[in-house]
Amino acid sequence: MKKLKKIGVGFIIFLALTSTILFLTGNKHIFKAIATTYLVGKTGPSIDEYDIFENRTVKTGVAQPWKISDNYNKKRNDSLHKEIESLDPAAFLVVKNDSLVYEEYWDNYSDSSLTNSFSMAKSYVGMLIGIALDEGKINSVDDPVMNYLPQYSTHPELTIKHLLTMSSGINFDESYENPFGHMAKAYYGRYIEKLNENYTVTETPGEIFRYLGGNTIILSFILEKVTGQNLSDYMSEKVWQRIGAVQPALWNLDHKDGKEKAYCCFYSNARDFAKIGQLYLNNGLWNNERILSEQYIKESTTPAYYLKDTKDAPVDYYGYQIWTTFYKGLSIYFFRGIKGQYTIMIPEKNIVVVRLGHKRSKTFLNNNPAELYTCIDFALEQ
Repeated sequence: MKKLKKIGVGFIIFLALTSTILFLTGNKHIFKAIATTYLVGKTGPSIDEYDIFENRTVKTGVAQPWKISDNYNKKRNDSLHKEIESLDPAAFLVVKNDSLVYEEYWDNYSDSSLTNSFSMAKSYVGMLIGIALDEGKINSVDDPVMNYLPQYSTHPELTIKHLLTMSSGINFDESYENPFGHMAKAYYGRYIEKLNENYTVTETPGEIFRYLGGNTIILSFILEKVTGQNLSDYMSEKVWQRIGAVQPALWNLDHKDGKEKAYCCFYSNARDFAKIGQLYLNNGLWNNERILSEQYIKESTTPAYYLKDTKDAPVDYYGYQIWTTFYKGLSIYFFRGIKGQYTIMIPEKNIVVVRLGHKRSKTFLNNNPAELYTCIDFALEQ
């Protein structure tokens, strides 16, 4: 009994010391991470946890539901469907010629389920930068970041375009496995703005592509500065209301009334996610109303070939916060999230594809998870 008591006391002392160290070293986010993952039977972030964070609502206007095609759910390639199902999907839909032609949900998910966009949100921030440019709130993508955020005045070479193309040279990290890394602190921590102050330009901007969510966070700070609005309100006013989203969306905040986690964590449903894809297919028009300039869409979906990635290969797969690929003779661009979230635009076929789910393939083809091409193949048969 005495031995057990000593072990118990030792364990309590260990926990106290560990907690003190985590607190003093600025790693308090670990408590939130453990409480919301391992202690509830998970090993990391999931698509269903908006309720464990503070949120801001992205409000809707007049709803504009999708038209349903006469061919709705009439075509299904069973082999491709089996591949899609193998990666634990939540939702899959295809819009062709402005109408829903295929739609399916798994488990308890439906057309009204709110799930995490993860990094698809980066593309939304890139889109909002384009709108701010169109409105003259931002002068040019070539503007130095310091023109908008004085804290970067020691690096006049850093431009908005460098942030958009993930070539800022800032020493963020993107490891989701590292519990002490930038992404873990940004996701589970409470003060994103203060967190970003710990990182600085360590490489020449505009040379090396490194996919880092911290760049998107800085873009969101620029948007707040030039618009005088928080990210959710600007998204609501300029996009969500105008495209007739059916449901209000939620955007996770770092703390109550705080800042949006701009690099991720926009919660909506498959049908409304697809509307942003359709906006891009429409070259920025919605019901003949201009929301985003055609020129910006063209620039943002053009790969940054002039950059090299960490393997010294040209970046032929990324534009302004948007992924691109060339497949079956088609130029395709898409938004992508870490657990297999996709909004895929195939302009030559007037097709939008949305796939939401819990995991993605570990096999990569042309810098993309293999299931991307399965989704495209399925959609092309509709």
